[in-house]
Amino acid sequence: MSMEEHIQIRDSDVFAVTDAGNEELKRGSTTMSQAALELMVMLDGKASLAEIAARTKDLTADAIRQTAQFLAQGEYIKPATLEQELNIDFSYFFSDQPAPAPKGEVTEQVHSEVESGTAALKLNGYYVSIARKAANKILPGNGTSYCVLVVEDDPELQRALKFLLTMEKFTPRLASNKAEILEALRAAPLPDVALLDVGLPDTNGFEVLARMRAHPRLKSIPVIMLTGLAQREDVMHGLAGGADGYITKPFDREVLITGIRSVLGLG
Repeated sequence: MSMEEHIQIRDSDVFAVTDAGNEELKRGSTTMSQAALELMVMLDGKASLAEIAARTKDLTADAIRQTAQFLAQGEYIKPATLEQELNIDFSYFFSDQPAPAPKGEVTEQVHSEVESGTAALKLNGYYVSIARKAANKILPGNGTSYCVLVVEDDPELQRALKFLLTMEKFTPRLASNKAEILEALRAAPLPDVALLDVGLPDTNGFEVLARMRAHPRLKSIPVIMLTGLAQREDVMHGLAGGADGYITKPFDREVLITGIRSVLGLG
């Protein structure tokens, strides 16, 4: 089977140069067009074809797609793996710089929602933001079962969550500190939804939420805060920071599963 038959070139694709491609670049290939060589220089496993097209004046989007197809067929380039893309992007995830704070207008927009959210927490133990409830079903990243990232540092609660999620046919992925969070987010495929505790040994869930919402590869992952904090200011912090849901501890089994299913668009 040829490369053309099982690689469909799209503007959103991210490619990396193979060893064969690097050899061609090193010796200044005389069998390739200048456009092909120029494109290979820009294919670093981080930028999509659309991003490359936006920053180059000499190659049109159509020319870039056609050239990428030629290079893929010749096995000079290959689709970048998720690990290649994320390892580079994660270099700043837990940097010394503080995570970006929610914009003032965002905080204003969620004021009324916080009132209903706080009331719902007191009544039901959970709240899912109407603005962020998935209108359509989100498909699992691995094609079969949904991966739930559980960020929780209490060993007993972590074990209980792992058992519950497994019983409900979800695939749990566990983390309790910065290093484990990074490891869990680097693993392919990306989690389909995240449960974030707030009190963690070397960071907090609100900080992780802010980092995820500022990250180009992670910002669309549904996030539910799972915490014992249920005051109005805590709910404001979560919703203004981009949380899709808020569940208080101790939680009911059905409450948790309902919240997860809601942000995934499963009813």
